[in-house]
Amino acid sequence: MKNLFLLACLMLMMSCKNNPKTENKPIHLVTLDPGHFHAALIQKAMYDSIDATAHVYAPEGNDVKQHLGRIEGYNKRADKPTNWTQVNYIAPDFFEKMIAEKKGNVVVLAGNNRLKTDYILKSLQNGFHVLADKPMVINEKDFENLKKAFAIAAENKKLLYDIMTERSEITTMLQRELSMTPSVFGTLEKGTPTNPAVTKESVHHFYKFVSGNVLTRPAWFMDVQQQGEGIVDVMTHLVDLVQWASFPNQIIDYQKDIKINTAKRWATDMSLSQFSTITKTDAFPDFLKKSVVNDSILKVFCNGEINYTLRGVHAKTSVIWNFKAPDGTGDKHQSLMRGTKANLAIRQGKEENYQPTLYIEPVKNNADYAVALKEAFVGLQQKFPDVSVEAVGKKWKVTIPEKYKEGHEAHFARVTERFLDYLLKGNMPEWEVPNMLAKYYTTTKALSMSR
Repeated sequence: MKNLFLLACLMLMMSCKNNPKTENKPIHLVTLDPGHFHAALIQKAMYDSIDATAHVYAPEGNDVKQHLGRIEGYNKRADKPTNWTQVNYIAPDFFEKMIAEKKGNVVVLAGNNRLKTDYILKSLQNGFHVLADKPMVINEKDFENLKKAFAIAAENKKLLYDIMTERSEITTMLQRELSMTPSVFGTLEKGTPTNPAVTKESVHHFYKFVSGNVLTRPAWFMDVQQQGEGIVDVMTHLVDLVQWASFPNQIIDYQKDIKINTAKRWATDMSLSQFSTITKTDAFPDFLKKSVVNDSILKVFCNGEINYTLRGVHAKTSVIWNFKAPDGTGDKHQSLMRGTKANLAIRQGKEENYQPTLYIEPVKNNADYAVALKEAFVGLQQKFPDVSVEAVGKKWKVTIPEKYKEGHEAHFARVTERFLDYLLKGNMPEWEVPNMLAKYYTTTKALSMSR
């Protein structure tokens, strides 16, 4: 009997050791006031270094209910369910309680952008690392506070990092990789204001599916004073990609390297019926009525375009929001980098079956170029096995195996893994912080110019 008892104890100890909920892992997540579905997407996967018990601090309301519902859905799904244990504090003094209890060491922020910069600053001041959804700032005043936040992070040896999912999209990764291959791309052109060397365009939709369900958006998402205009919101991704691809692993000084030439903004019209469909509310709230015309059309300034130079290279970024994508399509990203030997173009139209596709368009598509291209892909395949290239008329199409096509939601895990790597090493590459500042300088300065 005694031997059976000892065996049972041993089995229990082994079970606890293998159970991620009982392991002593170094990273403990705290999600603060989640108002955007991106907060939940961080927890769509489990991580070796993150404890399975996660805390949420938030005010009462639909935002936190939807967040917790998504986490529960991930825990209960049939395919690779997660096993998060949620400990939630839902009350008006949620922020003070988070600071007092300090149940975690990493604050995840994805929600109302009017509040976000203040949350970032105070979280860092109280000893937390911060993983923040974009945008971290939505105006020039907040940009000044972001500079303070990075200074505090450095002083307290904490990391502040924003969630740049588009760096993990495979066509974008390969475009950047090929732009660093002189035999294929040559060198980056300088371009002109009317013919930029780098262009990035993103088309988004208010009505969309997330984790298999139609997304319910909070009403404040359509208030640009809370969410931010398109030129400082989604544009963050595009400006980041211009920097990341054009000057890879290099420090950009926003005070010397960036010049905004022109910037413009415009609205998407949304009917009350459309608004009700995505918010599940039957009337425009008072805070949106300033943007309503004819008592029925909401003007949402979510579209924007920036023409600027980065170290003398002309770039153009543009963001467009429509209400709903045509059937069979979705959000769209298109991009062009012009080199002295070839252009690298990402297209996502009907010809590509609305899937992002990377093309190489040589300036001189001759036999010598074909040989150089195929030799370059031998090297590229060391990093991206099974990626290949095929001739399509006068251009070349990069063929990408399905294993690389993860989708937007999976990219949140890739960003989190990158952040965890930085966190466990105790630092980030030296270019990350100055380039985050450069990115937010570009978007906030452009917003001021567009107005």
